Amino acid sequence: MATILVIDDDIDLLDLMRDFLTRHGFKVETACSGKTMDQRMEHTKFDMLILDIMLPDEDGIAICKRIREHSNISIIMLTAITELPDRILGLELGADDYVAKPFDPRELLARIRAVLRRTSQRSYTHTSTPHFHFNNWKLEIGKRELRNENNTLIPISGGEFELLLTFVNHPGKVLSRNQILDLTKGATYDVFDRSIDVLISRLRRKIEPNPKYPKLIKTVRNSGYIFTPLVYRK
Repeated sequence: MATILVIDDDIDLLDLMRDFLTRHGFKVETACSGKTMDQRMEHTKFDMLILDIMLPDEDGIAICKRIREHSNISIIMLTAITELPDRILGLELGADDYVAKPFDPRELLARIRAVLRRTSQRSYTHTSTPHFHFNNWKLEIGKRELRNENNTLIPISGGEFELLLTFVNHPGKVLSRNQILDLTKGATYDVFDRSIDVLISRLRRKIEPNPKYPKLIKTVRNSGYIFTPLVYRK
């Protein structure tokens, strides 16, 4: 049973979401502000945050940014339908998905399940789990962790992990945006046009020596992207 923390200042909406998600098998807690969220997270380990952008004390964008500095927890942002720049910024900062208000609870449920499915731990053993190595980076599949040459853990979101896993499994091959979507999230995943580019940009900032002049993830004009390093699987 996944444990979800819903953060929104609309008390009626919190009650509705808690009741709906509880009926569908989730353990749900709620918070109406960033401060309350921090208090909840001190005492409970959550699998996912459902985070509204508009909060009274600290906006969801700022919360997402500080959470991503130390945690890989799954995050779904709630945004007003007109807040496209905020949606893009949320994805850039590490959110795994977004849902625009007003929304059908069934859509939210489908997105929750999809994100948890993508980011859930797989049943690997330490002896059978492969590690991918490239350019002094190590991607640990079982733990879903990225480590640099000093073995320092680099925070990485579920979407970033799936994207990097796709690249290390297809080195030297040009992948179109549609291929990347199919390989990382499935053909039924509903995204807007810039989502893959945003995810690429986030990943470049973490693994490229100079993200402005990328050498590991190169853009192939009118075709997509190519992962250039040699990849070793151990």
